[in-house]
Amino acid sequence: MLKLEGITKIFNEGTPDEKVALNHINLHLKPGDFVTVIGSNGAGKSTMMNMISGVLTPDVGKVWIDGKDVTNLPEYKRSRYIGRVFQDPMAGTAPSMTIEENLAIAYARNSSRTLRLGVNRERRDFFRTALEKLHLNLENRLNAKVGLLSGGERQALSLLMATFTKPSILLLDEHTAALDPSRAELITNLTKQLVEENQLTTLMVTHNMQQAIDLGNRLIMMDKGQIILEVNEDQKPNLTIPDLMAEFERIRGEKMATDRTLLG
Repeated sequence: MLKLEGITKIFNEGTPDEKVALNHINLHLKPGDFVTVIGSNGAGKSTMMNMISGVLTPDVGKVWIDGKDVTNLPEYKRSRYIGRVFQDPMAGTAPSMTIEENLAIAYARNSSRTLRLGVNRERRDFFRTALEKLHLNLENRLNAKVGLLSGGERQALSLLMATFTKPSILLLDEHTAALDPSRAELITNLTKQLVEENQLTTLMVTHNMQQAIDLGNRLIMMDKGQIILEVNEDQKPNLTIPDLMAEFERIRGEKMATDRTLLG
């Protein structure tokens, strides 16, 4: 479903500010895999996500989605294969448009439909049914401007918009980090529900180790532009935070820099 082959990305190459953001990354997600990604700041997590979505192009290597080489496909053309939710709740929606209009745009992402065709009764009923899953009463506020929603409501809407057209790959880029604990828990539970219901192949970056352990069937740890640890679906059910910290120390020969968010 998703394959990264030998992906390397260097910023400011040949200058004093040279930084190897990704160093020969190889990763393969099978259909239905839900892989969580952890690592400290600067490990290369967001660069990898931007490489998959088409924001960045690798210096070396290839990106494959659904068996297609999309390495040189621009971001707007890749959007038909990819759903993405960002850390910032304001990033995934158009605040000046209504909930219905935002959903219509997302619905048209992987088809020839456009907002100009309008929203008929059948599609409006589909939107309401989808919104009911969020348990936020948004199905009764279709004409409300998205900019008036709370951060948690907007993130829930962004998550729904990214999933209800069943993309080939769902990218979750620290999508609960900017929320308060109760809203973060809501979005985490919604994530699990929507991914399972739609059987979505998912890659989720998080700073929260416990969240990375609790969600998904596989886990990878990144550091200094490399994948330094992969935990498969047989090993993950018994994984603990001390296990992850011990593995980092064993591999790198130093203790992992931690904070409250990372430990969860």
